[in-house]
Amino acid sequence: MKIGLDIMGGDFAPKAAVLGAILAYKEISDLKLVLIGDKETAVKILQENNFSADNFEFIHTTQVIGMGEHPTKAIAQKQDSSISVGYNLLKEGQIDAFSSAGNTGAMLVGAMFSVKTIPGVSRPAITTIVPKLKGGLGVLLDVGANSDCKADNLLQFGILGSLFAEFIYDIKNPRVGLINIGEEEEKGNLLCQSAYPLMKETELFNFIGNVEGRDLFTDQADVFVCDGFTGNVVLKLAESFYVISLKKGIKDDFFDRFNYEQYGGSPILGINAPVVIGHGISNPEAIKNMVLLSKNMIETNLVNKIKQAFQ
Repeated sequence: MKIGLDIMGGDFAPKAAVLGAILAYKEISDLKLVLIGDKETAVKILQENNFSADNFEFIHTTQVIGMGEHPTKAIAQKQDSSISVGYNLLKEGQIDAFSSAGNTGAMLVGAMFSVKTIPGVSRPAITTIVPKLKGGLGVLLDVGANSDCKADNLLQFGILGSLFAEFIYDIKNPRVGLINIGEEEEKGNLLCQSAYPLMKETELFNFIGNVEGRDLFTDQADVFVCDGFTGNVVLKLAESFYVISLKKGIKDDFFDRFNYEQYGGSPILGINAPVVIGHGISNPEAIKNMVLLSKNMIETNLVNKIKQAFQ
């Protein structure tokens, strides 16, 4: 098992990525990590931390896709960037998964151009984790890959989220809810009104109907489905809870579980290989957990399970 890690992506790269790789190696020593980026700088960071570079493989490149660059242009024009190189390795089967805290748009475009979507999947989705008030967690998708959606996209997000919840987080027969402005079947905008009957009739997941924003952190459902615009607004609002609790001096287990570091990153579901996007401000702990999530996706054979569901 080989996991490719972009050490050039993120606000604190390459140091945070290299230190995160060390943490991941210490937790699972049989994991083979391929560090993609500036080898000379990475080796220097490893030496400063008394850690042998022999524990990793390196693919050297110094070209970086910046956070503010146009994703499609950058992928096309920067073939030697750490993201482009990582995707080429993934496409060629030289690594089994790829993770980066770099440009989210470039990670999405790179996935579409290289490993491509699973046949039958109209659009891949990005997921995130939402903690529940009484313990446990839920899955929210899409959170930014698709700002504008059609009804069949939401149906497919339900399939993707259900499989992710079941095989990565061991949630049996996950309950899938459609985020809406009311519980009644006829509520919502045209998208939700069109998606509801499709989700109600499917046998591919356990649909429990509409859920409201106030239900997101309760045990009302396990998987929450929405378009990427709505999901991203919800995600950014939820991320602020942890920051606000710190600023207010509030010490609470529930708010602590909004700390993105614990979950590492957000998988892109619906593509032909495991890919995880990390937060731009990822620190070493977040990088470590991003790598461990990638490992879990490989071991559970999640991609093939998704392929089987869309046959």
